[in-house]
Amino acid sequence: MALTTSQQITRYYQEFEHTEVTFTQEIIKALFLNTKQIFIKCLGYQWPCIVYSSSMTGARVITTLQPSLKAALSKSKNMVSLRFSFIQREKTDPLAFFVTARITGFSPYGDPSKGLSFITLHYTQRPPDDLIERLGNLLSATISSQRRREERIIISPDVQKKLGLSSKGAYIEVDKVPRKGLIRDISFGGAKVIMQGVPQFLVNRPALIRLDFEEPEEQVVIPAKIVRFEPVEGRSDLAAYAIQYEETKIPMTYKLRLNDYLRFVKSPSPKASPAPAAGTPHDSGASTQ
Repeated sequence: MALTTSQQITRYYQEFEHTEVTFTQEIIKALFLNTKQIFIKCLGYQWPCIVYSSSMTGARVITTLQPSLKAALSKSKNMVSLRFSFIQREKTDPLAFFVTARITGFSPYGDPSKGLSFITLHYTQRPPDDLIERLGNLLSATISSQRRREERIIISPDVQKKLGLSSKGAYIEVDKVPRKGLIRDISFGGAKVIMQGVPQFLVNRPALIRLDFEEPEEQVVIPAKIVRFEPVEGRSDLAAYAIQYEETKIPMTYKLRLNDYLRFVKSPSPKASPAPAAGTPHDSGASTQ
């Protein structure tokens, strides 16, 4: 992930302060959340919990409301610390920090016999920049994927390196038949790939496209549809195929990579007038899936 400046972190806080992010499995993977090291701390003791969602002003967690926890909360007047932990790819130790909070509500979660409860926490101060950065990058990528859906990124060797693409090659599966192609451009909404094939047998067919990335190394597989083609001059055996992604199945890690590129490579000159702040994708209490 590209470096985020202190000014950007401040802007994230101003824009997304109350926007809640639901921690689905995809979000957990994108944020590198270390789920086994999350807990509530109160009066020096700790209780494991699951972070269900978080904004920059509060969180909702799931835990077993044990008698020992109830007693500690009674003594502390519901004041606790929530410990976050994130895996750091380049380091052995995870990044961990506490956010002080006050518990403002309890409600049962799932089967009452299991004793699980939803606990609502309100942060008593601005959380650490590390949390703001992660949530802000995620929310910024979500907005960019909607507003800049059709903005094409032409894949040159320099762009390939900055995006972290392993190569310009892509694997496209059409009707369960794997094919190799060369990426001409990509966007939040799709890609254009040069490959062999008879257009009338490929256009309007569902497809899977696989892109290989580095730093970190990962494969991104996106369900899609081939929507049109253009001939390649001088090559009757090749065509450039426009591939449209299934919007609800675009991986968050892909959105984050493209958003990093657009923010840090195609951003305006520092001397230019700043653009108006973007609105949040949801009102307070909404969720990013």
